[in-house]
Amino acid sequence: MIVVGDLVTDVLVAHGGPIELGSDTAAAITVGGGGQAANTAAWLAHTSRPVTLIAAVGDDAAGRERVAELTAAGVRCAVRAHSGAVTGSVVVLAGPEERTMITDRGAALLLDPADVRAELEATDATHLHLSGYPLLHDGSRTAGLEALAAAAERGLTTSVDAASAAPLRSVGARAFLTWVADCDLLLCNADEADVLAGPAAAAEQARRLTSHVRNVVVKQGAAGATWASRGGTVVTVTPSRVPMKDPTGAGDAFAAGLLAAWCSGQEPGAALKSGAALGAEAVASIGARPRG
Repeated sequence: MIVVGDLVTDVLVAHGGPIELGSDTAAAITVGGGGQAANTAAWLAHTSRPVTLIAAVGDDAAGRERVAELTAAGVRCAVRAHSGAVTGSVVVLAGPEERTMITDRGAALLLDPADVRAELEATDATHLHLSGYPLLHDGSRTAGLEALAAAAERGLTTSVDAASAAPLRSVGARAFLTWVADCDLLLCNADEADVLAGPAAAAEQARRLTSHVRNVVVKQGAAGATWASRGGTVVTVTPSRVPMKDPTGAGDAFAAGLLAAWCSGQEPGAALKSGAALGAEAVASIGARPRG
């Protein structure tokens, strides 16, 4: 499997209560690897799935550390270090129920379409997973589109994660859905589904979106997830509740678990359960990546 997208440094600020604006708020602060695509790749490797990440970092210490972390986790890294650029970074404010991200995309905006195509033309992978972030920014959009085009030319199945509601609103639902038209699977959370399909129940949102892509998964956190297929199949899975330490990376883990199952031939219901199981593992510890 090939994953295309972002590899950044996460500065994770895990706070147990409201942020005291203009004053001090107690928190546990950690620094490590992040980025939606990189996190998904790490969780795929955690499932023993062979995976390559295509991304861009700066030619700096942070970039070298981020690549080394993923390599140690079992991810093959096709990552260019861009001279003169800095590796992207994200401050993640993770509260008990939600997280907010303050983002400097840095070298992630320099993702090169030629690098993407060269890797895809040389691969024996059967599936491409694209983080939506490259599509949501002018600097990296061409590379994201190139990934989908090259995958289609080579007969790979494709999936796209809608990434984030605010930048989706900025580019507009019509444009985004045009870019991902006829991909095999679109994943979005409840907020992203509201942007792309309009307010409705998750099953209805997923059904609406199948006019653009073949299969859609709408994630609702602890409330579960719904899969709809263009052929009419609708499946909803509600997972057991588990104690949550940190929601960071839960969606990326869910995507990895779901893709590992679905690309192995499992039916939508089983794939949703696999995604939920890995998502539950993610929220049980601090940080966006697997532990151990």
